[in-house]
Amino acid sequence: MGLPTLEFSDSFLDSPEFRDRLQCHEIELERTNRFIKDLIKDGNMLVSALRSLSLAVQRFSQSLQEFQFECIGDAETDDEISIAQSLKEFSQLLSTMEEERKRLIQNADDVLISPLERFRKEQIGAVKEGKKQFDKETERYYSVLEKHLSLSSKKKESQLHEADSQMSKDRQVFYDASLQYVFKIQEVQERKKFEFVEPLLAFLQGLFTFYHEGYELASEFEPYKQQLQFNLQNARKNFESTRAEVERLMKRIRSAEEDFKAPSCFTMEGYLYIQEKRPLGSVWTRYYCTYEKSSKVFTMSNTEARPASRQNGLVNGTPEMFKLRSCVRRKTESIDKRFCFDIEVVERHGVITLQALCEANRRLWMEAMDGKEPIQKFFFTAFLNKAGFNFVKKCIELVETRGITTLGLYRIGGVNSKVQRLMTSVFGKKHPAFHCTMLFTCLGGIYSSRTIKYDNQKYRVRAIHALVHKLPEKNRAMLDILTNHLLMVSSHSDQNLMTVSNLGMIFGPTLMRSQEETVAAMMNIKFQNIVVEIIIENHHKVRSQIHTYADTQTHTYTHLTEMCVPVRYLVRPQTCRCRYLSLHPLGRLLGGTRPSVCRLERGRPVSTLRLSAWQTTTVSLSAADSSFILDAKALYSCEAEHSHELSFPQGALFSNVYPSVEPGWFQATYNGRTGLIPENYITYK
Repeated sequence: MGLPTLEFSDSFLDSPEFRDRLQCHEIELERTNRFIKDLIKDGNMLVSALRSLSLAVQRFSQSLQEFQFECIGDAETDDEISIAQSLKEFSQLLSTMEEERKRLIQNADDVLISPLERFRKEQIGAVKEGKKQFDKETERYYSVLEKHLSLSSKKKESQLHEADSQMSKDRQVFYDASLQYVFKIQEVQERKKFEFVEPLLAFLQGLFTFYHEGYELASEFEPYKQQLQFNLQNARKNFESTRAEVERLMKRIRSAEEDFKAPSCFTMEGYLYIQEKRPLGSVWTRYYCTYEKSSKVFTMSNTEARPASRQNGLVNGTPEMFKLRSCVRRKTESIDKRFCFDIEVVERHGVITLQALCEANRRLWMEAMDGKEPIQKFFFTAFLNKAGFNFVKKCIELVETRGITTLGLYRIGGVNSKVQRLMTSVFGKKHPAFHCTMLFTCLGGIYSSRTIKYDNQKYRVRAIHALVHKLPEKNRAMLDILTNHLLMVSSHSDQNLMTVSNLGMIFGPTLMRSQEETVAAMMNIKFQNIVVEIIIENHHKVRSQIHTYADTQTHTYTHLTEMCVPVRYLVRPQTCRCRYLSLHPLGRLLGGTRPSVCRLERGRPVSTLRLSAWQTTTVSLSAADSSFILDAKALYSCEAEHSHELSFPQGALFSNVYPSVEPGWFQATYNGRTGLIPENYITYK
């Protein structure tokens, strides 16, 4: 219910109803006054919170601006450069937003706090002053009226006439105060409709301007965000590929023999304990020692200096350098320490007795120093002869004929033992029984090369072209065969999902494998992937003046030469990382002993599975055509989840088994009913 209307005529009557209506207006104005005071208080808190938020965001933006990404390696990919620059882009975006927020905060006092405070003090305050004046005049008027009415009628006429005149003046003053008060109350009640709401609207308009600025910045930021998401996706792919290689290297080194030697610019390096003679005996002090065989320079750095000589965890002091003269193993019976050997140097008289960390470590040191127990090195050899070329061509021909549209081609790994038997049968002049999955694995691990990195794309193509033409003729011819095949595979990427980028990620670590497997080498896999992508994309440019070569003469390269193909790289275990586990009919012949991980939902992505844990059936080329039908036996029981699937117990016998169009499922007949069965629940009779 609204406020009652105040009529000016009621001011002359000054009735109780008029006073009640006047009191309603007074109560409403007092409530408005309290609300405005609370609103101003909350507004100040809001501005303070916005100011604190702005300072926090500015500090956050400054932190982003100051941080610098450092990537592993001496060069960065385009993706890494974009990701490193992204923090500064984020900082710039936040700074721009905070500039707009500062304007909002600065205007908040002018457009919200000050107008509300001014309305409360000037308008509502004026009403309060009017009320005080009205109450004062009311009290005076009624007091004078009582005195006037108490005058005796016996007084002179002139005195009564003067009293009446004075009473009229007092009544007019009272009426004026009442009318002015009523006018002011109604004026403020009307003013608050706009003078109270306008500041709030102005403040909200500032907020909307701030949010609109954010929307505009977000729209401008959208293309960069999409590009950054693409860079991040590439970085994640490179990380997953690199991590798998680094983890494999870590496991290999962990299981390696104790005499494993990491690559280094020194012939030998590591910790040794050196016997130092003192007046009251001798002590054994730990030194970090290095030896360079060509110059015979032996250096040792004391790592047991006093704490005062250490700064930031580093030991100060200049390493001692000597020129080695001889190295002799120390006999066990001549000293009470194990793993000892003596060296003679040009700069000192007598011998220096050293203690290695173990027997294998002592053998390595003595072999490096031409002691009496050198370590014999063995080298692997591999061949690029006519048989090798023919084998690769036949593999490629079979893949292009039957498996070119296979989903996830070359991401599918075959069982290592099967691949080895295949390689043995081919190069052992036996008739091979080919299997598509094993062929993918063989082709995925049979090449080796090197290249360099450039920032400009044209320079990259030219540099790679120059390096390719420096390869030995047979290696160059083999590279031509492979890249031509990979180009054809990528042309069917709409079916097999093997884009040039995916092929580069698979063949990069294989074609450009480092001679020494280190973490630093693994970090360069991302560049290897890019180089292989360029070779595939620019195959016709890179292959110019390349001719296929295959003769009967055998070419041999040792493991330590630049263009070697180590035997241990010809076949290496593969991991299936395909987006969808979908194999060619020849590659779907999988049985196994792990039903908990083998049952796949059709058409959905699956996690990484190691196919080497499954048994693979090998089918000869003569029988493995697209229309072959087999009989099978169930390894496990299965309950159908859909009407077009078959339920069967363990040991059930199936007939008319052949691959279905659904990845991971076979079509089969059981008990007179035909339906789908999971391919890894069965084995073949």
